[in-house]
Amino acid sequence: MTRVQTPQASSATPGWVSFVGSGPGDPGLLTVRAVELLRSAEVIVTEAPEHVDLVRSVLGLTADAEGGPEIVDGGFGEDGQPLTHAARAKVVVRHGKKQRVVRLMTGDPFLYASGPEEAQACVKAGVGFEVVPGVSSVSAVPAYAGIPLTTKRHKEMAVVTCGDKVDWSAYADDRTLVLLSGVGSIGETAAALVEAGRSPQTPVAVTRVGTTTEQQTLTSTLATVAADIRAARIAPPAIIVIGDVVDLRQTLSWFETKPLFGWRALVPRTKEQAGSLSRRLRDYGAVPEEVPTISVEPPRNPLQMDKAVRGLVEGRYEWIAFTSVNAVKAVREKFEEYGLDARAFSGLKIAAVGDKTAEAIAAWGLRADLVPTGEQSAAGLLEEWPPFDDVLDPINRVFLPRADIATETLVAGLIDLGWECDDVTAYRTVRATPPPAPVRDAIKTGKFDAVVFTSSSTVRNLVGIAGKPHPSTIIAVIGPATAKTAEEHGLRVDVLAPTPDVEVLVDALADFGAARRLSMLEAGEPVTRPSERTASGRRKARAK
Repeated sequence: MTRVQTPQASSATPGWVSFVGSGPGDPGLLTVRAVELLRSAEVIVTEAPEHVDLVRSVLGLTADAEGGPEIVDGGFGEDGQPLTHAARAKVVVRHGKKQRVVRLMTGDPFLYASGPEEAQACVKAGVGFEVVPGVSSVSAVPAYAGIPLTTKRHKEMAVVTCGDKVDWSAYADDRTLVLLSGVGSIGETAAALVEAGRSPQTPVAVTRVGTTTEQQTLTSTLATVAADIRAARIAPPAIIVIGDVVDLRQTLSWFETKPLFGWRALVPRTKEQAGSLSRRLRDYGAVPEEVPTISVEPPRNPLQMDKAVRGLVEGRYEWIAFTSVNAVKAVREKFEEYGLDARAFSGLKIAAVGDKTAEAIAAWGLRADLVPTGEQSAAGLLEEWPPFDDVLDPINRVFLPRADIATETLVAGLIDLGWECDDVTAYRTVRATPPPAPVRDAIKTGKFDAVVFTSSSTVRNLVGIAGKPHPSTIIAVIGPATAKTAEEHGLRVDVLAPTPDVEVLVDALADFGAARRLSMLEAGEPVTRPSERTASGRRKARAK
């Protein structure tokens, strides 16, 4: 009997191989166990080119980051030639004899994959292994297309791998069929099924690159599917579903009908702040592309900030006003530099320009005493800021740490209310280097569907380093000040967030996308993205 060892079972072979399914394409479909193993692996043997980006995303690594596991290309050898199953198994075993290896496989390791052959090679070499199933494309892709494989009326299904000769007469009944690798032979398959007794009007759905934002589903019938696939230029990889369940897609399609599905959205932000915005865009089906336009750096002369922090500790101020998350971060870093903590704020009143800034303050263990209930901006903060009262306020001074390019609105307003203001540069916003030429070209020629501006500086800097977005591109801005800056640069503002919050901004863009999609459907037009407009269509839109 062959015994499969556990990682702790043998000291002679310290290595271990985990065959891990990456799922059908959507990184969100990775299992919890898969993520755990990727984080602890010493070597990761990939299968597809997109696995490298997937691993980096899970581990939080940038393209030029040092450290992390060794990533070995399991698709091609050092000579650039595709690896055979046997050659790939040798690679896995070689590393598995002495290291913790994750063999990352598309879909599920033991379903339509080379996992069984590679696992047998591990057994033969005495290398312990485990299998972590992945979400299979057999069920996931139809689900993302809005097609259930079984229902109360249709309780049977069959999965068929096309390629070698298949006896299609065995599938003449009304079972749901899921075809793998069937695009190239769909004409012969459809004809054989009709000849076997299936109706020519039997519904067929073909979904390519399923579960990704490039997903495309074609619905047809056995009689016309071959011609329809050629006309639509559908290419593998694709999953084909045959049966009456395909008709349910008309009401159950949920993924491809997301309000921003497939939209290429430009996110011009500081790199460290783009994460939450990009995640929100992905939730609505968009493909965010982060282009750093601003680099946040310390002030050139730190003495002013040092003096203000000492004054804060010594009780020089009645208020401190934070106008951004970056300002909170800058003061907190200065505190850590001096060995101080939040206790130094005792007796000091704290103001925050908005909810996000208040959350950053709360993460420091502090609570903002004043957050605008209306417009979350400097103007909104001033509307609720109390005037100085020499009876109630023992000190008349405000510490205002902010960016070097901030407007004077808040300072002037505080002075009008009777306060003295120490306006201190806590950080500098520096224009980033221009993006690569293909990105600049995409911005200028309308290949982006939307640009999401989160501040006036992102508008100025994007135009400065990459040029103006094309008139067909939807412009979404976070507030009135940003909208004004965009218009000053000749941009048409399509979406204005009702409150200055990045998530609310993306929600507003999604509402715009949903309304746009609905109007196209009501007009009987095909649903297209802004970047797919024709040149004449753009001229007509501007003429209106």
